[in-house]
Amino acid sequence: MDLKKLMELQAAESDIQSEVLDPFDPELGPHTMVLPLDAQARKGVPLATGCVDYFPDALAAVAELSRIGNEQHNPGKPLFWDRSKSGDEADALMRHFLERGTFDIDGVRHSTKVAWRALALLQKELEAA
Repeated sequence: MDLKKLMELQAAESDIQSEVLDPFDPELGPHTMVLPLDAQARKGVPLATGCVDYFPDALAAVAELSRIGNEQHNPGKPLFWDRSKSGDEADALMRHFLERGTFDIDGVRHSTKVAWRALALLQKELEAA
């Protein structure tokens, strides 16, 4: 399904807001459903074939970075995004972008950190919308 069709489907259910299941829980993360509630519309968001299958290595690298960051900022605790640790996604993204193609001092690619920061920035924008 193309983006235009997906937008039309979402506009058709514009009276349905994102469903918030629970407030932010640092152990579990945010619980905001951003997928359409309509079953047919949800099928128009191909998470596996349109994202994971396109970028499996990149997503695995981002997931590994999440683990590394959790051990750095929350040693011994279950994996969770502690949003209080950093909120400057755009600036951090650009700092890492300037060094893309190289590795940071922790051995992680700067491009991986760019991707993580871009996802964090987008997630916060979508939650705020």
